[in-house]
Amino acid sequence: PSKVWTWFGEQMGKGLSLGLRKSKADATAAGRELAVASNTGFQSANIAFDPQNLEESSLSVTIDVASINTKNERRDGHLMTADFFEAETYPNISFSSDKIVSTGDNTFEAHGKLTIKDVTTDFVMPFTLLGVMDSPFQENTLIAGFTSEFNLLRSDFGVGTGDWVSDAVIGDEIKVKVDVEVNTPKN
Repeated sequence: PSKVWTWFGEQMGKGLSLGLRKSKADATAAGRELAVASNTGFQSANIAFDPQNLEESSLSVTIDVASINTKNERRDGHLMTADFFEAETYPNISFSSDKIVSTGDNTFEAHGKLTIKDVTTDFVMPFTLLGVMDSPFQENTLIAGFTSEFNLLRSDFGVGTGDWVSDAVIGDEIKVKVDVEVNTPKN
């Protein structure tokens, strides 16, 4: 097997977005974009990946709940409370892969555990390797791009309690999109 590259990314925190429809009515409106978008930061990410050596490849990501930014300070503050994420008690969202498998040309699935609040569940994160190339900015460095899109139900993780359990006011389905550029030394 080939060497598994350990990838690093200084700008990874800018690549995660969450989308949520405001209400059930929004969810049924044809062609409507997501009503609430958030840019969220990675607290840490460990990516060991080589498409030619998936047995040794792995992915581990921690997201700081306090980094959720919907561009509405009042809403962001409410998301940190016990009504939603309980950020003081559960400050992180995490995913750690057990295995990575190929599903086609440059498409993969990371199988592992996703933890949000006090709920840990088996999860499959689909992702695409957009490409690997020599860095135009640093000698002897490779860069790679990855993208992933998937949906979660906030109710599966106890996000939204009391008056916020119902999807009549806030949609249950969260659309997650991850775009990451990482680098690694060539040796």
